Amino acid sequence: QVQLVESGGGSVQAGGSLRLSCAAGAMYYKMAWFRRAPGKEREGVAALVGGGYTYYTDSVKGRFTISRDTAKKMILLEMNNLKLEDTGMYYCAAGPTGRPLVSSDYNLWGQGTQVTVSS
Repeated sequence: QVQLVESGGGSVQAGGSLRLSCAAGAMYYKMAWFRRAPGKEREGVAALVGGGYTYYTDSVKGRFTISRDTAKKMILLEMNNLKLEDTGMYYCAAGPTGRPLVSSDYNLWGQGTQVTVSS
């Protein structure tokens, strides 16, 4: 059974950093991080597609970096200069071709890891 397992979430003060990891068991053509903030819909945060194309939602550009560790079959999300609005449950996702930051274009999901940013 294919599983995506996230880790690395936690509580941090604004301006701090966290690194999220997703153990995938395999490398997929398209992998991404999504988040769901309280009271909001799930949104695409960052995606890594094919040979290394990266995509970010505007609010995290310059602060978040998505990467992969092929040997460990993991996807990483380095989050710097965290803001209050980055609070939410972060999910790792994998899928075939399709739009990088659209959740309906992904068919594998992890259980999520909570990120809480406080002032």
